[in-house]
Amino acid sequence: MLVIGLTGGIATGKSTVSTQLAARGIPVIDADLLAREVVRPGTRAFKKIISTFGREVLQEDGTLDRSKLGAIVFRDEEQRRRLNAIIHPAVRWGMAMGVLKCWLRGERVCVLDIPLLIETKIYLWVGRVVVVYCSAEIQLQRLMQRDKSTRDDARARLESQLPITEKLAYADIVMDNSGTLAELEVQVDGFARRLYLDGGWSWRLKWLIPPIGLFCAIWRLIWRRVKYARKAASSTSSSN
Repeated sequence: MLVIGLTGGIATGKSTVSTQLAARGIPVIDADLLAREVVRPGTRAFKKIISTFGREVLQEDGTLDRSKLGAIVFRDEEQRRRLNAIIHPAVRWGMAMGVLKCWLRGERVCVLDIPLLIETKIYLWVGRVVVVYCSAEIQLQRLMQRDKSTRDDARARLESQLPITEKLAYADIVMDNSGTLAELEVQVDGFARRLYLDGGWSWRLKWLIPPIGLFCAIWRLIWRRVKYARKAASSTSSSN
């Protein structure tokens, strides 16, 4: 089974692509959705968050107040690291279980929709990386329009993230969302068709004979790590 890592930047349209892929019958495992599920009241991550940040991050109904928690971690790098150390392992486990379920169902492909695919180095564990891109200025305008925020506030949010141009270096496929929704849909259609063609007949063989699938997956991951290492070495030598 081919595992795709889908990522982008804030307001680039990653969620739109994710929705369109799901509408075409491709299984999508949404990291943002999992991040909400793993902090529901009573979960281990929820209890750790209360222990770490106090009960002031709760709403009256006992659920997390995301705006309060976000305000704390947005301005404090150390607090953000502490929160990520709680949530990220739980989300990774949820994604791993989601991938396993897709494989058990006999899916030929699944998509991991992960905003921090590059930052958390999960890109090293997927078979292909797709980056949804638009220019920084378009990002800024869309973010201002979506959140009704000022230019300075929107720019501050963008600057708190890894620039989308840096994510392009990790991409196997780039979807340019600088244009219209119809233009993006054409790209998604082509990508979805290519996924099924790339799978060919071999995906069923790998599913029926797990050792073959496991060997192919390990080989693909090793090759990708070698490729990224070569790319990093090339970038370092060229900068010198």
